[in-house]
Amino acid sequence: MPARSAPGLSPAAVLLVALSLSIGWGVRGNWGHEFGAMIPGALAALAAVVCSGRDDWYRRAPYFAFLGAVGWSFGGTISYMQVIGFTHNGEHAGSVLYGFACLFVIGFLWGAPGGAGTALPAFVDRTRLTGLFVPVIAVFLCWLVQALFFMLADTDEEVLAEWFRPEVVDWLLAHRLDAFDWYDTDWIAALVALVAAGGVIAVQRRAEWGTRLVIYLAVGWWLGFTILTVNPYLNLRMTPPRGDSWAGMVGFTVALLAFLMRERLWGVAWAALVAGVVGGIGFSGATMLKLIEVHPDVQRAIFGQEVSTNWHSVLEQTYGFINGLGIAIAMGVLSARAPRLEDEPRTARWTETFSVAFVLLAITYLNIRKNVHNAWLENHVVPDEIYGFAAQTWFEWAYLVLAAAVLVLLVARHRGREISLVPIDWLGRGQLLYVIFLWWVVVGNLSRVLPFAPQRLITEGVIHVNACLCTILVLLVPSRGERAVVAPQYDYRALWWRTAIGCAVLSVAVVFAEYGTVRGLWGDTFAGQGGKHIRFGPNATVNRPRD
Repeated sequence: MPARSAPGLSPAAVLLVALSLSIGWGVRGNWGHEFGAMIPGALAALAAVVCSGRDDWYRRAPYFAFLGAVGWSFGGTISYMQVIGFTHNGEHAGSVLYGFACLFVIGFLWGAPGGAGTALPAFVDRTRLTGLFVPVIAVFLCWLVQALFFMLADTDEEVLAEWFRPEVVDWLLAHRLDAFDWYDTDWIAALVALVAAGGVIAVQRRAEWGTRLVIYLAVGWWLGFTILTVNPYLNLRMTPPRGDSWAGMVGFTVALLAFLMRERLWGVAWAALVAGVVGGIGFSGATMLKLIEVHPDVQRAIFGQEVSTNWHSVLEQTYGFINGLGIAIAMGVLSARAPRLEDEPRTARWTETFSVAFVLLAITYLNIRKNVHNAWLENHVVPDEIYGFAAQTWFEWAYLVLAAAVLVLLVARHRGREISLVPIDWLGRGQLLYVIFLWWVVVGNLSRVLPFAPQRLITEGVIHVNACLCTILVLLVPSRGERAVVAPQYDYRALWWRTAIGCAVLSVAVVFAEYGTVRGLWGDTFAGQGGKHIRFGPNATVNRPRD
């Protein structure tokens, strides 16, 4: 088996990873939030793994996809549209600089957990990796209960009266979502995660590695939120009156890095740092590129006329592509330097099946189900009711049948039943998982924008072309005869500190360069492409609300 000694992915592999995250981010723009952000995380992780030349990584492809998805999801809690608007205002230079600086911070807070989640399966042994699933699933189940409660509390009073006694209805009405609003953040979710971790400790009678990680992250979130925003001496508000989950994510990310360093997982911490910095450059840089692209003089120079299209989607797909470069850099370097992994004996095999089911069923369901109310009913693609049942009900039944079919096949394969469609080698299985998930998401996203409008070509059209290219790349770039040569040891701790110092200087320079470029091009002119948002000055459109 020929060896590949040079660290890093091939140029074609880098393109695959970057396009994968770009596709996922373009799709995420339609569905949004945490669930949408899982899509690019899973796609990029799978792309990096199948191109790594690491046969030990191939075996863990489901874990990479699952944890990559979860890692990228957390940034979806952060509000950012007004921050983008600050960079467009033109009227107040300080607000423009503030906007680019905050976009860098948001991009970092989104990318760092994503990079950590993507790289984690490359460093931890099977016992710790599989042990992570019990506390994570416990948190997911508690969050499901939380979501059901709020969904119930938000139901119309007339509907509640048909199902519950008057005193129960009164209690539910008193506990609607606005009753729990605290700077429009996810403080309840962080608290519920702590409760779930406590429950796991009570059952297992000890705090295992995965449970400690959950506790670190939840406590870190609370410290960041309380110190930066709740604290009356700081009371920092990035984009009032929008949510301040960014503050919680600061604590979350610091706690994540602290935990990784404490556990001597410096390689994972380095991947988090690289993905975070590239993510910061990507978010602020993609916004700068958009402001260049929408300038009338630039458009006339390139196209001969001004062009109207979905420029925000261009920003999103560009940001996703740059994020993908960060993952490609991190995972490419690690492919030649991370220690070799042993998965024998294959304990807790159910976690592999769970990971595949989560990626194919949970992620797609949580996003595509939004199509019913947000698109199909609104655009009159489907009737409100079919044979007396709501369209949403029919969707749930249809997805339940689909999920049952997929689960039957997964369980059969888990029990050793050979299925000819499923390759016998781990690389082929990773490629199959990638292709199925990719097109499941692409088709689901396309169904959201029916009936199709011409301006959607810049979004769904580009996504379709990129998905076709990714399908070719993911099947042709990896080679079963190629194997990465792994260095026996590497000092990731020293690399982390060198990277951190260099990136700190680079980050400041990038933000000021972006600011200077936009101010030089637009001056005091409002760039449009949305509402005018000014953070500071006498004409500020946002103010620090009194609590």
